[in-house]
Formats: sequence, structure tokens, C-alpha cells
Amino acid sequence: MTNTEKFRIPALRQATYRLNVASPSQLPPDEGYEVAFAGRSNVGKSSTLNAIVDQKGLARTSSQPGRTQQLVYFDIDPERRLVDLPGYGYARAPAEIRRQWSGLIERYLEKRESLRGIMLIMDIRHPFTDFDQMMIDWAHELGKPVHVLLNKADKLSRSAALQVLARLRREHQTDTLSMQLFSAAEKSGIGEAHQKLGEWLAIEMEVKPE
Repeated sequence: MTNTEKFRIPALRQATYRLNVASPSQLPPDEGYEVAFAGRSNVGKSSTLNAIVDQKGLARTSSQPGRTQQLVYFDIDPERRLVDLPGYGYARAPAEIRRQWSGLIERYLEKRESLRGIMLIMDIRHPFTDFDQMMIDWAHELGKPVHVLLNKADKLSRSAALQVLARLRREHQTDTLSMQLFSAAEKSGIGEAHQKLGEWLAIEMEVKPE
């Protein structure tokens, strides 16, 4: 077990569904702490969120890209929340839905004071698409930190995955961007992701025994 994999946030297992948000007027009160999960459609965003909270079905998963069309809120406690953002980059979604997604996400990112950071999920085999970079640039302009989860790392050998991680860190190094290897399928990288969530959510960590 690596040092980062020792860390866990037990409270994340208590995450519960709160509501779906289709317009800014439906957002919960803008107070406390929340972290958003973003990513290209069909990149494994819901599976990643489920792995992080150690619950099989909290976030709905689907083989059909673009299924999540609203902001989905999950409560950890009265002051802390996780938010599943609509997947972006799915060209087959109806134009009206795509406009709704972009408008809602734009208002959310620009106005949400309680948003402390963005977990951006990418497929390690196809990282930093144009849409991913747009999200990073957007967050940077707004002063919101981004932590990239290079999901599906199990599809590569360990050495190949580490090489990709090292290269991407060199190519995309900024003060507001960090990244790590992750596999929702194998539940690897969870401890490191929990460390970042603990930082953003101001929540207590525990260390697992060896």
C-alpha cells in the first residue's frame, strides 16, 4: 500500500442523493463546501464518483453517453456536497440540451462561491481533449483549482501509465492544476483522490493501518 493509499475520508461513505438541478434557481443555498465532478461524456465519471464514495449505485451509470443532463447533488453532511456535472462533448445530444448544459454549467462555475475545486475525469488513453482543456482554462480564469483523475489506468501497464502521468505533468504544469492515476474499475488511486477532497472540503482524514 502506497503512502497516499493509506488515507481515507470515512464520511464520504455517508454521501446521499439530494436533488437534480436543471436551472440556477434550483441550486441549494450557496454556503459550506462543495466539489464538482466533470468530464467528457462516457469517460467513467459516475463510476469514478461511486468508487470514491465506496457506493455501487449512488451516481447513475450508463453505457449511453450524455445521459446526465442536470447537476446532480449529493450531500456528505449539512455543510459539504459533491456535484456531478453533465458530461460534455457529446455531439449527438439534441442542440437544445447542449445549450442547456453549457448555460447551466457556465452559471454554476462563475457564480458558485461554495465551489472549492473541480475533479476532472479523463481517459488516460485520450487525455486533454479540446473540451477538457476548455474546462481547465475556464476554471483557471475563475480561480478554481482542478485535480485531474486519469481514469482507466488499468488499461495500461503500470510503467506506461506512470510515463503518461509524468509527461502530462510536464506539459500541463500550473499552480492550480494537479493530476494522478486512477482506476474506477480496480478502485486504485482512491486514497490520493481522498487527500485532495479532504483539502477542498476541509474534512477530517483517517489513516488505514498497513
